[in-house]
Amino acid sequence: MSPYLAAEDLSMFGTDPWWLVVVKAVFCFAFLMVTVLFSIVWERKVVAWMQLRIGPNRHGPWGMLQSLADGVKLMLKEDVIVKRADKVVYILAPVVAAVPAFMAIAVIPFGPAGNEISVFGHRTTMQLTDLPIAMLYILAVASVGIYGIVLAGWSSGSTYPLLGGLRSCAQMISYEIAMGAAFASVFLYSGSMSTSTIVEQQQDRWYILLLPVSFILYIVTMVGETNRAPFDMPESEGDLVGGFNTEYSSIKFALFMLAEYVNMVTVSAVSTTLFLGGWRAPWPISTFWEGANHGWWPMLWFVIKVQLLLFFFIWLRGTLPRVRYDQLMKLGWKVLIPVSVVWLMLVATVRTLRNENYDFADIALYVGGGVLALLLLSFVVDMFRDKAKPAERPAAEMIGFDPMAGGFPVPPMPGQELPPVPRRRPRRERELIVSGGSDTVSDGSSDGKEASDG
Repeated sequence: MSPYLAAEDLSMFGTDPWWLVVVKAVFCFAFLMVTVLFSIVWERKVVAWMQLRIGPNRHGPWGMLQSLADGVKLMLKEDVIVKRADKVVYILAPVVAAVPAFMAIAVIPFGPAGNEISVFGHRTTMQLTDLPIAMLYILAVASVGIYGIVLAGWSSGSTYPLLGGLRSCAQMISYEIAMGAAFASVFLYSGSMSTSTIVEQQQDRWYILLLPVSFILYIVTMVGETNRAPFDMPESEGDLVGGFNTEYSSIKFALFMLAEYVNMVTVSAVSTTLFLGGWRAPWPISTFWEGANHGWWPMLWFVIKVQLLLFFFIWLRGTLPRVRYDQLMKLGWKVLIPVSVVWLMLVATVRTLRNENYDFADIALYVGGGVLALLLLSFVVDMFRDKAKPAERPAAEMIGFDPMAGGFPVPPMPGQELPPVPRRRPRRERELIVSGGSDTVSDGSSDGKEASDG
């Protein structure tokens, strides 16, 4: 085995008694629920602060219980099941969307893999469990959640929810490919798919510094994966009257909102684990305080990093407008996927050179040469593409284009242009022309009539 591959030691997992496993599972569930309740209030407060508004300030001190009041209100609303719905799938869809959102937190480390803490006198790890393929488990669980949205749109028996479900399906499939490539770069560099081992490998340097392109790719794809602004196509109210959850109310609607916010917390925790050092203390603190990465302190650093990423979600929502659907798909297929594949090849090349004991100068030379070669090829392709356009345009313009030839309007083909639309001259311009003539009639204005009568 290469010395640069991580040695996975998962022997400390799976040895806890059953009651401790239950305690850890309840803690993970409570952590997600409390973070969701806080995130809802925080989102309203931060967006109100950005828009110079007050925000929630009635329920509880400083409005901190607003999200709890919203949950109670949703549970007390009338639970409606539409007449044309497939009732079994219609009821199960919110559950299918919500349950996978909670499952990914099971393999997220809140602290070191050693027996750092004591729970009721029993030494244990600060993680529910870990797997040699923990990151593949997270990808699989995240992929299951899309079924809830698609089934919700289909089972409602309505057109607009179906369109919202299909939009979300295409969006998540497109962005999961780039997300998997970003994960693969971390796997290559850490030599493991275990979450605890990936955090251990970031002892000297976080992967946000070693793999910045992977971090940027994952940040963009996690926003698209959670259907948050500016990528909230499935819930674009102006287009779809609410999206896939149009026909839902009461607790079933609350489950969809819960799944969205839990997914936000989950992807933030995954991003923290892969790129931000996980539970490790930030750089200035870790240099002078040896106990910062031991005991219960790692949980504090982990929560702070997750909250900063949640603030990033809220910041995007209060800053960027919603993109068009074609722009969303173009970004996913034409930008993120090619960049992620090229970056994955570069990372694989660097790891191979490191395993062959090449020094850093040679690695930088090979990587720089590869980047320059790609830039040169893209420049040549763009140059020939620009030369081909003028030759194609006259031939396309020679072909007559009538948008109403088939009895109904059709869009032009590439290279064709619509005929100019006749525009009516402005009223002021017409009046100026008419006012000087003695034998012309105005367009009905009183001034024009007086001028013609005179």
